[in-house]
Amino acid sequence: MAATLITASPAPAQQRADQRAFFDLYKELVETNTVVDVGSCTQAAAQIAARMKAAGYTDADLTSFSTPDHPKDGGLVAVLKGSDPRAKPILLLGHIDVVAAKREDWTRDPFKLIEENGYYYGRGTVDDKAMSAVWADTMIRLKQSGKAPKRTIKMALTCGEETTYAFNGAEWLAKNKPDLIAAEFVLNEGGGGRLTSDGKREVLAIQVGEKAAQNYTFVATNPGGHSSQPTPDNAIYELADAVKAVQGYEFPVRFTDTTRAFFTAAAKQAGGEMGGAITRLLANPNDKAADAIVSRDKAFHSTLRTSCVATLVNAGHAENALPQRATANINCRIFPGETVDGTLATLQKLAGAKVKVTANQPVRPTAIPPELDPKVIGPATSLAAKHFPGVPVVPMMSTGATDGIFFEAIGIPVYGVPGMFIDKDMSGVHGLNERIQVKSLYDGRDYLFDLVKAYAG
Repeated sequence: MAATLITASPAPAQQRADQRAFFDLYKELVETNTVVDVGSCTQAAAQIAARMKAAGYTDADLTSFSTPDHPKDGGLVAVLKGSDPRAKPILLLGHIDVVAAKREDWTRDPFKLIEENGYYYGRGTVDDKAMSAVWADTMIRLKQSGKAPKRTIKMALTCGEETTYAFNGAEWLAKNKPDLIAAEFVLNEGGGGRLTSDGKREVLAIQVGEKAAQNYTFVATNPGGHSSQPTPDNAIYELADAVKAVQGYEFPVRFTDTTRAFFTAAAKQAGGEMGGAITRLLANPNDKAADAIVSRDKAFHSTLRTSCVATLVNAGHAENALPQRATANINCRIFPGETVDGTLATLQKLAGAKVKVTANQPVRPTAIPPELDPKVIGPATSLAAKHFPGVPVVPMMSTGATDGIFFEAIGIPVYGVPGMFIDKDMSGVHGLNERIQVKSLYDGRDYLFDLVKAYAG
């Protein structure tokens, strides 16, 4: 049966009156191209600021920022003052830049919000324009209510999260405007919910800690020569051996308080062989047999340890010449408590003497896991029981990386809140045909609005 396709201002029948303004904001944000070096986060932030001013925010409440070197990578900080000056603020963090998307690779235009078969499609429909739109919408609704929250609520929408080498607005704020974004804790991306293959709600996660992303470069060099007279020394072969050594290496199993709680819950839910293996691994992280079973699940495997993988290669200069240079990028996700330098030492040992290994700039802060704080975990869990009855809530460590590390580096704990359910395949995030269920978006908006109100008193 042919799919029903709506390409202009889709408006689901279930929209309530309060959802229409949110949808307009969300649609405008998705359809504003914010790919680094292509689109403009500054434009997207200005559009949101205009909506907030129309809702009653003053110029003093809104701080738009960018730098002369990066005029299109700007962002926005908004402040809704609370009634109790003794209550520490909370900060809502979202990034409005997105991963690049080529129209020729997508089934639909990635920069048009398209509704099809109960989903919204478009680059950023999940990561992270869903949450960014909800945060801006929440700030607008609270302002329009006319009643000040007990504690001050701040919102920071930034650019650069998706591109390591780009200007990063969250990092800039943490270094240059720490008083502006000072808060007791930050609510961020990284948590969420997972749907089963048949679309049922399976589990909710609150992110408490994350890995640190770090890239390394492997370089093999050689004088080269004519390809008609090959020699054993070959930059491509030497690089290939080093990359294969990385492929075959497993970093040791580690646990934090968060991942121990996560795997304890996972063992109960999984049962059987997997549940038993998780239980044994919790008791003995050096149990290789248990590790082999648990690591069949790629998410579990990455949650257990630092992981490094080759993502880019470049070699040679002519088809009829021996290679003079071969390089590879190794992308690592470093477990909390482990360091960039320590991982570099491991990679250099694996690569061997003929391959040089360096840590790429920028070197991001070491991930600092926050505590399993009851005043944060409690409201998230209790409200989940109301909005999503019967769905378990588990703490988790993100195997990816977010801008939360920049706030943790200046002493502000960051939590990735649940609320938005996505498909088991991650709904095309960073890939093709990114999407979110229409119902998941609006249900998540309701949950997150109530969660912010609960934290803000």
